[in-house]
Amino acid sequence: MRRPRRRPPVLNTISLSAVRAFEAAARHGSFRAAAAELNLSPSAVSHAVMNLEQALGIVLFERSGRVVRLSPDGERLIKHVGAAFEELRIGIETVTNRGPQLLRLHSAPSFAAQCLTPRLAAFLAAHPDVVVRLAASTDYPHLAADEFDADIVYGPVRGEGVVAVPLGEEVVTPLCAPSLAPSITSAESLLGLVLIQSDRKQVRWPDWFAANGLPAPPGGSGMRFDRSFLAIAAAADGLGVALESTRLAERELASGRLVAPLAGIAQDVRYVGHSLVYPKRGAGRRTLRVFAQWLLAELGEPPLPG
Repeated sequence: MRRPRRRPPVLNTISLSAVRAFEAAARHGSFRAAAAELNLSPSAVSHAVMNLEQALGIVLFERSGRVVRLSPDGERLIKHVGAAFEELRIGIETVTNRGPQLLRLHSAPSFAAQCLTPRLAAFLAAHPDVVVRLAASTDYPHLAADEFDADIVYGPVRGEGVVAVPLGEEVVTPLCAPSLAPSITSAESLLGLVLIQSDRKQVRWPDWFAANGLPAPPGGSGMRFDRSFLAIAAAADGLGVALESTRLAERELASGRLVAPLAGIAQDVRYVGHSLVYPKRGAGRRTLRVFAQWLLAELGEPPLPG
């Protein structure tokens, strides 16, 4: 009979719970936040980390009051520990994939309302083993805290240790209800109309007018909303002309509630507005890859490599 391989002496003195406490504290940058995640007291997390440091004979965190920061040795260790816990998660998911698989998504609100939610029924029908939990807000979630598997971000991507997959080019053009379209025959004809502004939009009316060689009208001459889906709804109700992405307004354009009166006449603005973002260490999750490949296909974008 083959004898079991003996572990190196240092591993015999390390508990998995201590390593888990270290991983959570490193991810959050806080013993208190790690304690809340693990349902422990902050002192219990601190003692677990100190026991790990004693067993390894190194300092893992630089402490200054309640602020903790990984030491150089801690930085090196967390790369392996984080990967190990992710591999463990994937392994458990692999052997238990006969049951429902949870996919935790966060999204920019307008993309969630206009693009994602209308398509979810098709995704769930194609993947009945996946359960989707979707949150939508303008808050930027910390993916390192493991609250979400992925985020659909509008605008610049922040954070380290993440993969950002651009979701393709969007066309931004004036949109209005069909009843207003006959009065809009050129860029200049917009100057006398109610212009609907999305305050959080990266491309705004001054940008569009500049692209068409015209000065923008005074800022107070239109209506303002803080979400694109509200601006789109207002335009569809005939309240004015919205400068919006044809991707976000695809349902309204397809149904005829909105039209693009200057398509092919004026200069549109094109840009990459949204990205699918997820932690590098979570790139191997089956549910995440299934969702990412499906979303890219839905938007007509190239698939993920591999």
